[in-house]
Parts: sequence; C-alpha cells; structure tokens
Amino acid sequence: MARTSDRVQQTNHYKTLRISSSAAPAEVKSAYRGLVKEFHPDCNHHLDNHDAIASINLAYEVLSNPQARSHYDRSLGIKRAPNGASQATKRSTGFKRENHLNEDQKFDRWFKQVYEPITEMLEAILDSLDDQIDALADDPYDDGLMEDFEDYLDECRSSYARAQIFFRGVPNPASAAGIASYLYHCLNAISDGIEELNYFTLNFDDRHLHTGQELWRRADEMRYCAQSAMQNLQSL
Repeated sequence: MARTSDRVQQTNHYKTLRISSSAAPAEVKSAYRGLVKEFHPDCNHHLDNHDAIASINLAYEVLSNPQARSHYDRSLGIKRAPNGASQATKRSTGFKRENHLNEDQKFDRWFKQVYEPITEMLEAILDSLDDQIDALADDPYDDGLMEDFEDYLDECRSSYARAQIFFRGVPNPASAAGIASYLYHCLNAISDGIEELNYFTLNFDDRHLHTGQELWRRADEMRYCAQSAMQNLQSL
C-alpha cells in the first residue's frame, strides 16, 4: 500500500503544476504557462528534461478539461459540490414561428438581425490578427505583450459567442441558405483558430500560431464568399 501511495503522490497532476486541488481554471492555466516558460528550451538552454515537460503537458491536459478533471478528482477521492444545471440545458430550443412573413420580409429580417451584426463582428475579429502578432513578435516571452494578446483572444471569444447567438436567433430564409453556410463555416474556422492561438499562449509552440493564422485565412475566405454571395443576391 505504501508503494502505491508513493506512486500516486509522484504522479499527482496538482503537484506537477504546483497548485492545490481547489485551483480555479485560471490558476491552472497560469501555473501551466509559468512552468512551460521555466522548462522551455528557448528560455532555458541548459535544461533538457523531456520527462518534466511531458508530465507538465499531461497534467494540464487533464486539469484543463472539466470532464477529465472531474474523473481524475474522483480517482483521488476528491469530492466537489455540484455546479447545478448547465447553461446548455437551459438554452431555449426552436425558433418562433412567424409564418405570416413572406419570403422578402424573412430575408430582410435575417439580413438586419443576423447578417449585418455578424459581419461587423467578423471584421473586428479577422482584420486585427496581423497587428496583434506583429506586436507580440517583439518578445513573445514578455508577460505584458502576451497578456495583451490574450486579451485580444478573449475579445475574439466574446465576439464569436455573440455571433453564434445572432446566427441561431433567426432562421435563414431559403434564398440565403448559401450565405448562411459560408457564415457557418467562417465561424467554425474562427472557433478552431482561437483554440490554436490559445495553445500558442500556453506553450509558445509556433506550430499553433501558424495553424491559427491559416484558420484565420480560411475564415476570411468564407467571409469574402458570404459577402460576394450577398451582393449577387441583392443585385437580382
């Protein structure tokens, strides 16, 4: 039993990240970032501890995922109070039926309540990444510059979340199905891009940065397709 206990202590993810088992998600992220910087070869050329990096990455992978963390906590005998019903289960389903609107009225409503606000948000998200990366390039390991970049990603997440609400708020008319499809794929690319760029802020791996930029490019392409399709439709 003693050997088993010792082994658990050695592989305890909380100890690996040097945090308590009650640490909030933000603390988990902050601890991981600090350790990655501590052990990253670009910052510490004299360190060559691949086992430590692997343990740190594994610990963050588990503790940053709510479901994986919950399962891991149960394996350690840690009990937490229930968080209550998730917001997802409280979300309203279905759209209000407004069959009295004709096709032109439905399109006009969708254009004003969905297309216009979403395209404004897309502009704010997509048109500023290059400037943000240029500013960060001065010194990616500067905490202040990285915090500015993280603030930008937080703004992107907020805009993306609002765009999703608008997108789901009003069903697209049949005439705008193609445009809605372009917007859908644009938003998906942005969501994936945000995650890739967020990984870069955690481990400073340029591959995530380049993948995020490519997803941004894909999203921008879908935005252009949506705008062109809208112009063609309105010119009919």
